[in-house]
Amino acid sequence: MSDPNAERAEATPAEATPSETPERDAFAVIEALNAENSQLKDRILRTLAEMENLRRRTEREVADAKTYGVTSFARDMLSVVDNLSRALEHAPAEARAAAEPQIQSVIEGVELTARDLEAALGRHGVKKLDPKGQKFDPNFHQAIFEAPDETVPSGTVSQVVQTGWTIGDRVLRPAMVGISKGGPKAAPKEG
Repeated sequence: MSDPNAERAEATPAEATPSETPERDAFAVIEALNAENSQLKDRILRTLAEMENLRRRTEREVADAKTYGVTSFARDMLSVVDNLSRALEHAPAEARAAAEPQIQSVIEGVELTARDLEAALGRHGVKKLDPKGQKFDPNFHQAIFEAPDETVPSGTVSQVVQTGWTIGDRVLRPAMVGISKGGPKAAPKEG
């Protein structure tokens, strides 16, 4: 059997002196803690940045949902607005004046209903496009024909066949328009 004291005596000279070991160990512990502290700070900053991005994205999505949430319903209501407009167009002013009081009341009711429906759509961000006389813009207008018209610049909306509608900053339905052809060139926009 070997002597345990002899083994301890042999191991002691190979080790560092007792005064160096605690300083070296403390320095290593401090370095490890500083490195861990840096990593934790980096993780916290990244997490905070992710949370801020998430908050902004959520705010944007909520605003979009509020603005565009009625899109499909509004699109369905456009056919009702169109039908009310067509009904009123087929009752010329002369016929209205000559009509019986009951017929006049029906016409007035249809007019009131059309105005109320447009006002309700407007309260929800749905706005009518009235492009007549404006330069053709394919983002908001759909050209269905060109008509010669020397009185307006070429490329100007000369006729609106079906009104267009927007919701927020998006097109709900483009305006179907006729475009002038052959008139003077449109003046260039000054920047």
